[in-house]
Parts: sequence; structure tokens; C-alpha cells
Amino acid sequence: MEFGEFQKPSIWSKFKRFAIESKRVFRVTKKPTKDEYKIIVKVTSIGLLIIGAIGFIIAVILQIKK
Repeated sequence: MEFGEFQKPSIWSKFKRFAIESKRVFRVTKKPTKDEYKIIVKVTSIGLLIIGAIGFIIAVILQIKK
């Protein structure tokens, strides 16, 4: 192997690196409390409703234009 060349990482080394990084993430994260979970569900639901309403309005406008 000449200077400046490097070996492509093997699948095993990629998996090992992914496992180490995943382990680090799981150590830092925590389970949400009931209140946090309720807030997450509310915000997600509102977002889905808004996106659905926008899609519905666009579909209605396109149907009217035809």
C-alpha cells in the first residue's frame, strides 16, 4: 500500500462503529414522562391535521378548476 492510500472500512467495522454510536445515544436519551408524551401526541396530531387540511384544500381547488 502506498502513502495516501487507505483501506475501505469493512462491513464489520461499520457495524461495530454504528453499534457504539447507537449505545452512546441510548445512554443519553431518557423515557418521556406522561406529560411529555401527551404534549408530543398533541403536537404531532395538530401537525397531521394541518397537513391533511392543506392537502384537502388543494384537492378541492384542483377539482373546482377542472
